[in-house]
Amino acid sequence: MAYNPKEIEEKFYKIWEERGYFEVDGNSPTKEPFTIMMPPPNVTGSLHIGHSLTFTLQDIIIRYKRMDGFKTLWQPGTDHAGIATQNVVEKQLLAEGTTKEELGREKFLERVWEWKEKSGSTMVHQLRKLGVSPAWSRERFTMDDGLKKAVSKAFKELYDSGLIVKGNYIVNWCTHDGALSDIEVEYEENSGKLYHIRYPLVSQNAYLVVATTRPETFFGDTAVMVNPEDKRYANLIGEEIELPLIGRRVKIIADSHVDMEFGTGVVKVTPAHDPNDYEVGKRHNLDFLTIFDEKGILNSECGEFEGKERLEARDEIVAKLDLEGFLEKIEPYQNQVGHCYRCKNVVEPYISTQWFLKKEVAQNSISKMKEENRFFPKHWQNSYNAWMDELRDWCISRQLWWGHRIPVFTCDSCSHEWASETPEDETTCPKCGHTHISQDPDVLDTWFSSALWSFSTLNWESDFEKEFYPNSLLITGFDILFFWVARMVMMGEHFLGELPFKDIYLHALVRDEKGDKMSKSKGNVIDPLDMIEKYSADALRFTLAVLAVQGRDIKLSEDKLELSRNFTNKLYNASKYLLLNGDQFGTLEDTEISTPLGKYMLSKFYKAVSETRGFLDEYRFNDGATVLYRYLWNDFCDWGIELSKVDKSAIPELGAIFRESMKLLHPFMPFISESLFQELGGTSLEEAVSISIQKFPETVAISETENFELVIEAIVSIRRLKAGVGVSKADEVFVKCETDLEFAKPYLEKLAKVGKVEFGEIENSLSDVSDNLTSYLPASSLDLEPILKRVRKQEEKLEKEIFKLEKMLGNEKFLANAKESVIAENRKGLSEAKEKLEKVLEEKKRLENL
Repeated sequence: MAYNPKEIEEKFYKIWEERGYFEVDGNSPTKEPFTIMMPPPNVTGSLHIGHSLTFTLQDIIIRYKRMDGFKTLWQPGTDHAGIATQNVVEKQLLAEGTTKEELGREKFLERVWEWKEKSGSTMVHQLRKLGVSPAWSRERFTMDDGLKKAVSKAFKELYDSGLIVKGNYIVNWCTHDGALSDIEVEYEENSGKLYHIRYPLVSQNAYLVVATTRPETFFGDTAVMVNPEDKRYANLIGEEIELPLIGRRVKIIADSHVDMEFGTGVVKVTPAHDPNDYEVGKRHNLDFLTIFDEKGILNSECGEFEGKERLEARDEIVAKLDLEGFLEKIEPYQNQVGHCYRCKNVVEPYISTQWFLKKEVAQNSISKMKEENRFFPKHWQNSYNAWMDELRDWCISRQLWWGHRIPVFTCDSCSHEWASETPEDETTCPKCGHTHISQDPDVLDTWFSSALWSFSTLNWESDFEKEFYPNSLLITGFDILFFWVARMVMMGEHFLGELPFKDIYLHALVRDEKGDKMSKSKGNVIDPLDMIEKYSADALRFTLAVLAVQGRDIKLSEDKLELSRNFTNKLYNASKYLLLNGDQFGTLEDTEISTPLGKYMLSKFYKAVSETRGFLDEYRFNDGATVLYRYLWNDFCDWGIELSKVDKSAIPELGAIFRESMKLLHPFMPFISESLFQELGGTSLEEAVSISIQKFPETVAISETENFELVIEAIVSIRRLKAGVGVSKADEVFVKCETDLEFAKPYLEKLAKVGKVEFGEIENSLSDVSDNLTSYLPASSLDLEPILKRVRKQEEKLEKEIFKLEKMLGNEKFLANAKESVIAENRKGLSEAKEKLEKVLEEKKRLENL
């Protein structure tokens, strides 16, 4: 019989949520708080397999802690996703034949909010299908009123203390999305070109050759430089060159920054469009000439190319340089080119007035994080420390309309600038009282509001829920360690004086079965909603958990999901067997376990409890899932059920143990565990208390039980012995074992299908030797001729196989032409065939001597 999850998943989830089981007090807690923050998925997003892993692991730990009596808070919410959301709505407007500029800022924001209300809840509805249990009544959005206040409060405090500053800096610039922080730039290997351009000297009929990968930027050159130690150019320092095509003159300067060995040893200096040249420009007091606007359109500094897009104009500029005799040569060149992490546009270094959060804000958190390794797996500590030691100021302003608008105002009358905690209330200048004031048009980087998530969601701006801070645990993907985790750490410590997390668990990537990264272009994307529909939420959750080895990428395939679905069917059929032999089963607490089999299965249960608790406390989700699989499938469903067919009096005890086992399974597989728990108890969830707030099993020491491990070993040994000689039922079997197994006779005789079992050793018999015992089948009870006939056929077959392989491997032509892997495979096959033949010959000799 097969378990049908569709009948229960939606129904159960609705009951759990309506009864408030997921809320802070839903379990009538008896222990201290345990807090986890949900990494807020983008409001534009839909559930992907990476989310499924994060939220499955979070749900396992929160359900475990909830059942264990903790006051659990799993704080849910979504992120406004500045660039992504604005892009979605802008594309809608373009499809309608209009733009955000035509609509105006206020109307555009109304349109974004309208889209958010319609489509922004997609993710949280999809999350419910996975069976996750956050405190939905507390759901937050990074631009709800409370979080807006928190952002303004944090910004003002940082601004007033001099940690947020504004200035002209060279930044990473996307001509579509504006300023980007360093970690929002993705570098890709590029097969480009290196252009060697002639720069004529003013004082003589000669030229210097300069190499560049971005020829369009020469219009912004304000110097060329050489190394002061370079004797080739020592007499030219202080001279001037004339820029090609436009004739503007710039000086030749000396700077030790120049590598004399690279190219010609002469370097162009473009301070407004290169981060290294920016520093050179400051050292030498050079002009900073910007040659294109925010959209990448070349300006009047570029002569006849004014009005053209900077990358599109490149080939035209190179052609003109060639035509005018300024192009020395072009070479192929491999380099790394930065792209916008959102739109994949080529990023340009660009001087712009931006807001920055100074790196000093992180000083205390860096020191504290070095004192204790809080990472799982531990190796992330080194990566974190290395990155934080090289921390730079964070560009926090973005040229967008959707997001937290920077709460800084300027008075048009007296030029006074101030930050406000209540920007919506600002009407007059606090210095001169003038009403002509303007707010900064930019918005904050999305990650600024996300950086406050560990405490802003706890009403920090008003009535702070201090009991939930620091958070107990953070579970997220390693790919946002620096985007999000590091920034939460520095903000939490700065504002509250304590690091925001006791533990940080970083999981790896979910890849396809071959280990390749999933992508739409490869067609290897596994959609979690499809997998839930096909295999069940429990099967998807359990598969992700059992594969979640700390620090190792997950290779996911439908074969593995199939195994987890088979597991649910195994559990379902075990419960059906129990219910065929009993109407309903009590709790373990109310059931006296007195039979040898009951005591044995109880010891197995408590061993699983101990191991599962230990692994969950160390966030070893895969090990916890493996323990449960081994215990429930092998120990209980395979052997517990099988052995109970001999001793039916143990079934009420096994029913109570299996029912209690569902509590152990519940954090991993909430739906089937609830279903079987209720069914075995003769109740339904509609009229009974859910398993989700039952007490998680405690570890209990069990006194010695009958040695059923040896019983199982003997059954397996006798079955193997019979199968080896092709006998389905034997009249008599002997078992030699140092331990007294007299109590096991009924189990051995029925389950190994033997007329009579005796203990001891006999001669003239076939035997099977296992770890702790030996089984004997008397030769007198067997017709040996058919057995010998079968062994001789095996011998003949193996000899033919060995002859064929030896001939092939002795053929020099084959060895010369075949792949190494094919040769190795055949050599391995020959070795294995010889080993088998040796065993077959031994068996034949033994049978012939009986």
